[in-house]
This record gives sequence, structure tokens and C-alpha cells, in this order.
Amino acid sequence: MMNCPPSPMIGTDFPYQQFFPKHATIVQIDLRGEQLGRRTKLDYGFVGDTKATLQALLPKLKQNTEDKHLKQSVEHYRKARKGLDELATEGREQKGSHPQFVARAISELASDDAVFTCDVGTPTIWAARYLTMNGKRRLLGSFNHGSMACALPQAIGAQQTYPGRQVISMSGDGGLAMSLGDLLSLRQLQLPVKIIVFRNDDLAFVELEMKAAGFVDFGTDLKNPDFAKLAEAAGVLGLTAETPQDVRPMITKALKHDGPALVEVFVHRQELSMPPTISLAQMKGFTLFTLKAVLSGRGDEVVDLAKINLFR
Repeated sequence: MMNCPPSPMIGTDFPYQQFFPKHATIVQIDLRGEQLGRRTKLDYGFVGDTKATLQALLPKLKQNTEDKHLKQSVEHYRKARKGLDELATEGREQKGSHPQFVARAISELASDDAVFTCDVGTPTIWAARYLTMNGKRRLLGSFNHGSMACALPQAIGAQQTYPGRQVISMSGDGGLAMSLGDLLSLRQLQLPVKIIVFRNDDLAFVELEMKAAGFVDFGTDLKNPDFAKLAEAAGVLGLTAETPQDVRPMITKALKHDGPALVEVFVHRQELSMPPTISLAQMKGFTLFTLKAVLSGRGDEVVDLAKINLFR
């Protein structure tokens, strides 16, 4: 995006200002006039339906034969995609899976028109990086606000709206714990929602932010119940995937089940969800975190972090 001279924002209120190019011609189209220029400076703002507005604008545009930016972007994505796919492996650990591997398995096993929902935090990252969208699939989430526990309620709404489609909730353990009552809703309404719980016994994204800022994490531990047994008690099929070898068979079984199902997948707590670019401040903060962790007697966590992320 930083290298995109004209940057069109079509029907979006994209909230992440750090991704907007600094010296570009920015065009925004939105039905709601109050959204224009809300996130960044605008050169051209259009109020209207995106399809109708684009149809009106197209005759006024000249065909551009320059494809340098396109080729560079496609090549950049190819390299980025290769790097991400290399992280989605079963790994060498006997217990626990890489969440990238779990997310890719969900994508590969889901139907072509599945509706996915994802909780705030790391499930959003894994959904963005590993769900293959094809024009028929849909992804719902809380992408403007850090409002946890959104995945299961959204999945219930999607399943009620589209009873014939496969709906999969990619839930964090923290998010699911905040909305356990919705397991009873699934049973009560007999909705065949499939819940995949990424269990790492931690508020992982908050912990990662602490590490990047140089803090030894505090208050992010989760004392989780057995989610699979809780699901069974609520009348929902409950399955557990403790090892990487369990992941695909358990997800397959859940997707084939005629009714609501939950798969509790144990994933590595120390998995790093690396940003596209790493700032100097983040590097300094992470270095400071490792020093503090060692000095405070938590060096084993640093070792575990290296094992999970470097030796896959």
C-alpha cells in the first residue's frame, strides 16, 4: 500500500492509519458522507453506492498500461505467502499445535461457501493469513474494536440467517470463556455451528503486546476448564485435539456431525504472530523483555519461545 500512488478506498472505513501511504492520491467512495476523510486526508471524496459510483467514474478514467506496481505487488505477495505457508507445519512438539497449522486445516476442510467468524486477538490474525477466500466464503469479525467474545454470537446469527451453509467459529479460549452461555443457545436453537477453540491458556495477543513493549507479561494467564466436556454437558458434540496428528481428524469429524460441535485444539502459547514489518522500538522492547524474564527467573519461557518459533 505504501507504494500505491493512487489509493482508492471503496466502501470501507479502514481504521489502521499506519498502513495508509503518506504521499499518495487517496480516493474514497462511501454511502455515508460522514465517513469521508475520517481516517486520512482525501484528494477525492464521493458519496454514493460503490457500484453506481464506479460505473459513473470509469468512463472518465484513462487506461493505464503501466504494470510495474502490479508485478511488484504480486511478487511480494508470492514471497510473503511462501513464508507464511512454511510456518503452517505440524511441528516437532508431542503436544500442542502451531495455530497456523490449525487455521490452514480449517480452511482446507471447510466447504466452498463456508461462513467463518473469528474472535478478537490471534484468531483474527490466523484467519486473515490462512483462510482461503474464493468469492463465496464470508468472514465476520470485530475488526474495528477489540471487543472479545464476538465469534460465537456472530456464528449463531450467521447460522440463523443462512441455515443451509456451514458456519465455523474460530474462537479463542478467552473469548469462548466469556460467552459460555451461548453453548446453551446452540443446543436450544439446534444450530449446527462448528466451534474450533484455539486453546493456549493465555490472552495471547495482549501478552505479545506486553513483550513487544518490554514488559514481562502479567495477568494474562487463563485457568481454563475442559471445553470439550463443557460442550458435552450442554448437549454439544465435544472433541479434543491434543496433538498435531489429532487436528485434521477431529475437525473433519466435527464438520460431518449433524448438529453443533466443538473442537478444543491445544495450540502453543509462545507462538509469535509476527507483524508484516518490525519497528526498532519493538525490537528494543522484545530484547528488554527477554532480559527481564531471565533476571526474574523465567528464563524457561524464553527457551520455550525459541523452541516453538525457531525449531519447527
